[in-house]
Amino acid sequence: MPDTTADPKPHHLLHRVVIRFAGDSGDGMQLTGDRFTTTSALLGNDLATFPDFPAEIRAPAGTLAGVSAFQVHISDHDISTPGDSPNVLVAMNPAALKANLSILPKGATIIVNADAFDERSLAKADYETNPLEDGSLSAYTVYEVPMTSITTEVSKEAGVKPRDAERSKNFFALGLISWLYTRPIEDTIVWIEERYAGKPLVMEANLRAFKAGYHFGETAELFESSYEVKPAVQKHGEYVNITGNTAVAWGLIAASVRSGLPLFLGTYPITPASDILHELSKHKQFGVRTFQAEDEISGIGAALGAAFGGSLGVTTTSGPGLDLKSETMGLAISLELPLLIVDVQRGGPSTGLPTKTEQADLLHAMYGRHGESPLPIVAAKTPSHCFEATLEAVRLAVKYRTPVILLSDGYLANGTEPWRLPDMDDLPSIEPGFAAAPNHTDAEGNEVFWPYVRDEQTLARPWAPPGVAGLEHRIGGLEKADGSGNVSYDGANHETMTRLRAAKIAGIALDIPPTDVDAQDGAEVLVIGWGSTYGAIAAGVERIRARGHKVDQAHLVHLNPFPADLGEVVGRYRRVLVPEVNTGQLSRLLRAEYLVDAISFTQVEGIPFRAAAMEAAILRQIESAAGSTTGPGGNGSAPSTGKATD
Repeated sequence: MPDTTADPKPHHLLHRVVIRFAGDSGDGMQLTGDRFTTTSALLGNDLATFPDFPAEIRAPAGTLAGVSAFQVHISDHDISTPGDSPNVLVAMNPAALKANLSILPKGATIIVNADAFDERSLAKADYETNPLEDGSLSAYTVYEVPMTSITTEVSKEAGVKPRDAERSKNFFALGLISWLYTRPIEDTIVWIEERYAGKPLVMEANLRAFKAGYHFGETAELFESSYEVKPAVQKHGEYVNITGNTAVAWGLIAASVRSGLPLFLGTYPITPASDILHELSKHKQFGVRTFQAEDEISGIGAALGAAFGGSLGVTTTSGPGLDLKSETMGLAISLELPLLIVDVQRGGPSTGLPTKTEQADLLHAMYGRHGESPLPIVAAKTPSHCFEATLEAVRLAVKYRTPVILLSDGYLANGTEPWRLPDMDDLPSIEPGFAAAPNHTDAEGNEVFWPYVRDEQTLARPWAPPGVAGLEHRIGGLEKADGSGNVSYDGANHETMTRLRAAKIAGIALDIPPTDVDAQDGAEVLVIGWGSTYGAIAAGVERIRARGHKVDQAHLVHLNPFPADLGEVVGRYRRVLVPEVNTGQLSRLLRAEYLVDAISFTQVEGIPFRAAAMEAAILRQIESAAGSTTGPGGNGSAPSTGKATD
């Protein structure tokens, strides 16, 4: 008897593929993309994702404003971006097709839900004619699949109403793509059964739709072959697919364990930072306490109060919330207490683009407080690096008794990548070093506690939570007297305290690693970035080197203070290119600090850079450096700003 289980269609190996799921915001595209990503992670592929949310919570169904997309790049080798352009677009309706067609390269595959291309839906997407019939898609390979009608048909026998069954069409799409790219289906079936166990009809509809999609690809003559992306070679260990927000939450828990400090999160929900609150609220077994305050000011006030009480005080927010927290940050600087402020940046100003990414809060983090009030700034560069960056930010806050701003952004917060779970024993130790006894002898020979007697190396003051006899001291926003901590209006004392606080932060430069430069002998161009530009810069640099050119790359994690050797590093190059998802904020800081002609390469479109745009920008600087007569660090003729284009 012949083996009827074998797939008779040809099977091709691919090194990588970029797939974009797109549909209405109610079509479950984020869920679909997430499940495909999880399955790929379990297979061992390297991957990077880019969830692209609509700006409105619930735009009119079927319109361009309501399109939600999820892009995933899977490969058999190390990758750093979710891909410039999709190889495959799954479009659940006309609006999804129209909104994403411009980013598709010629020859790409388009799989559409043919049932959705009716006159009403076409009109909502501003189509005058049906693109499936007018020849406008002739440059692409188009597969028309009746996803909705098949889903409703297979759900009939389970007693699911057609309108309810239609909601499961995203699982049909997931099943189809799972077959097309040879993803195992067992884990997804178990996941559906567990997730919808309390809703048997919904579970049955989703299971039937998922299996129908898989078998459609297997049996329909529409598809000539299937494809496979083999696992990537990874270091030995246990891996998990992680988002930036989850990595921050886990980093906070790890910091709490390593320091022995109870973790307290005082926060107010705000996109795209809210998932940190949601994740931490699940882990009370680690002594985590989460407080959803009535507003941003209350959130940071509670966190600062927790820090005074001897806890690891944390508050999370985005740009608009950072505005409101500024006054309390100034109070924390005056009190010199450990406090972590996590800013998950988004498009601004004001409400701006709440679901889109941006790096525009750097200058706010540097200077967004009244008075002379410096504090350390740490920036994460990838979703998984958010874990390390969080640990480092907490280390600095505790060791130097200072508030620290940790910068993430929407791209990192919602993007995912595989992450190898660390050994807790390998993580840095964080010692609170609470004050235990009086530290000063007064004029009468009495042993007393002075809260602003400083450590000679770090200039940090003692951390003395309330309730310890003999360590009572005043707190408040008025200027403190050096040493005693008494309220002081003396001008000379104010200057002393101002300079001591600044020197404490500046001294951190000696406690952080030197600038990490990925260097090649003879390179005259340095690409230096921070935050989430890391992946695109790395991909652009790799492409440039593959073309036979030389270019160096550096990426800053510590933005205040800068690494101690940064001035010497940037001074070695004819061209210093600074890509940023803002209008050139790090460029301004580098110019001001080191008098270097930092060349801005910027975009503020709410999306991350593409590797092709980065490649082109770097190539322009290499060509410019080759024709330049100025020496390293000199002024060149290149423009100071540039907009990213393919």
